[in-house]
Amino acid sequence: RVRNRDAVDGRPRGHLRKFGLSRVRVRSLAHQGQLPGVRKSSW
Repeated sequence: RVRNRDAVDGRPRGHLRKFGLSRVRVRSLAHQGQLPGVRKSSW
C-alpha cells in the first residue's frame, strides 16, 4: 500500500496533500512565514 508521507521527515500521519507536508511541519513553517499565501485565520 502507498502512503502519503511528509516530504521532509517522512511522517505518515497528519499529511496535508495540498502542501505535501505533515500538519506539524505546515504549522511550524506557517508561523515562520515560509508558506506564501498562508495566513492566521480570524472571523
